[in-house]
Amino acid sequence: MSTNCKRRLIRDFKRLSTDPPGGISGSPCPDNIMLWNAVIFGPGAPVSYASSTLLQCRCPAETPFEDGTFKLVLTFDESYPNKPPSVKFLSRMFHPNVYANGELCLDILQNRWSPTYDVAAILTSIQSLLHDPNPNSPANAEAAQLYRENMKEYVRRVKATVEESWLDPDDKIEEEQEGAAIVQS
Repeated sequence: MSTNCKRRLIRDFKRLSTDPPGGISGSPCPDNIMLWNAVIFGPGAPVSYASSTLLQCRCPAETPFEDGTFKLVLTFDESYPNKPPSVKFLSRMFHPNVYANGELCLDILQNRWSPTYDVAAILTSIQSLLHDPNPNSPANAEAAQLYRENMKEYVRRVKATVEESWLDPDDKIEEEQEGAAIVQS
């Protein structure tokens, strides 16, 4: 790992630990500084203190993502901070700027990246994107169309993903396995 990359990630971690902006706290995975886990909690979601491997930030109030618990992973490579990390939601999302595979369509993670952005800036931008989507640059055409033309249905679909977000991905796997066992009986 390059010294510049490692130094910068340590600095990002220290900043999040000592001066977390807007409810954000966190750290990289214990065994890999290049891999960070993140959780974005919607307002009203029950929040406990962050474990050493989670980042937490609050969505703006009055958003259909209220009460959600959305998990992300940030993957850095040697070129950070000159190039952005890859960022992906692990939680299923229904949002105009989130692809089906969880990747984001966010300008600062693509053509508007600057080495001045740090992990806090990335998470703050994602938090803002949840509240204020850009339907003119959609990753999910259906979500973008509903956002523009049928807000009531868009909100209903988002709230369904909020309810799903309460389950840990491991819980979903266990439920699917239990369902398969019942069908086989």
